[in-house]
Amino acid sequence: MPFAVISASRSVKTRTQLGRTDGSPGRLRQVGRHRPQVCSTSPTEAKAQPSLELMLLDGLRSRFGRQKPPREATTGGALIYAIGDIHGRSDLLDQLVDMIQDDARVLGHHHRPVLLFIGDYVDRGGDSRGVVDRLLALEKNPELDVRTLKGNHEQQMLAFLDHASEGPPWAEFGGAATLASYGVTPPAPRSDATAWEEARMSFSNAVAGEHLAFFKRLELAVVCGDYLFVHAGVRPGIPLAAQSEQDLLWIREDFLSSSEPFERVVVHGHTPELTPYIGRNRIGIDTGAYATATLTAVRLLGTGREVIQTTSPRRQK
Repeated sequence: MPFAVISASRSVKTRTQLGRTDGSPGRLRQVGRHRPQVCSTSPTEAKAQPSLELMLLDGLRSRFGRQKPPREATTGGALIYAIGDIHGRSDLLDQLVDMIQDDARVLGHHHRPVLLFIGDYVDRGGDSRGVVDRLLALEKNPELDVRTLKGNHEQQMLAFLDHASEGPPWAEFGGAATLASYGVTPPAPRSDATAWEEARMSFSNAVAGEHLAFFKRLELAVVCGDYLFVHAGVRPGIPLAAQSEQDLLWIREDFLSSSEPFERVVVHGHTPELTPYIGRNRIGIDTGAYATATLTAVRLLGTGREVIQTTSPRRQK
C-alpha cells in the first residue's frame, strides 16, 4: 500500500509519493489521540478513577484478546493524527498543528479528528512550558479530540518532583532545559543536596496547577481500531495486557528488532530516526525534533497512512 509525505519548511509544502509499506527504512510512523470514545484507554474510563495501570490492563484485556492484526490495519473509521516526540520545540508544534488542522478541513471527515501525542513534551528543547501551554489549549478546542501519552522524560520529571535526588540525572538527560523554561535556574554540576532540594521546591511551585495536573493524567496507552499507541513500544512475547510501564516508556532494541506480529500494530516514538518508519508490526514517528528541527506526524484514516512533517531552517535556542 503506497503512502504519501506532506512536508513544510517555513511556508513551503510538498507532496511526494513513496514506496510500499514493506518495513524498509524511510517509512512512516503513527500515533493517536485524546478525548472522544472513538479511541479509548479502557471501557472503565468514565467510572470512578482506578489506577492508571489498572485502566491500561483492563482496556488491553477487553480490546486485544488473542487476535492477530489484519493484513491492512484500520482505524475503524476514526481520523487520527499521531504526533511524535516534541521535546520543547513549541515552534515546530505550532507549525505542525496548523498543517494538521488544514489537512482535516480539506478532508471534511464526519468525525472530529483525533490528535494523539506520543509523549516526551519536555526536556532538551528550549520551550517545554510553551509546549504544555499549547497542548492544554488544544484539549479545550471542541473541534478536536486530543489524547496525550506519557513519555519517559515526563516520568523522570515527575520523579524529580517527588525526590530531589533525581535531579542530577534528569538534568543531564535534558531536564535542565525544562527547569529553565519554567524560570528555575538549574543547579551547577556537582551541586549538593540542598541546592537540588531548593530547585525542586522552586520547580514544584512553578509547575503547580494546570501543568502538574496535565503531567499526572498522561495515559500509558491508547487503542484505536487495529492500532495500539504507546510511547516506546512493547515487550515481544508478553501479552499486551501484561506489559509493564517500564517497557511501554523505555524499551528499544528488543522491540525494534522484533519481526513477530503483535496483537495490534504498535505506533510509537522514543527512538529517533532521520526518517519515519513503517512496518507490518510497528510504526515509528520520532524524528529527533530537538536536534533535527523536523517534527513528524502520521495521518491514519481507514487503512490509509500519510506522513506529515514540518521542518525549521534552524535549531531553536
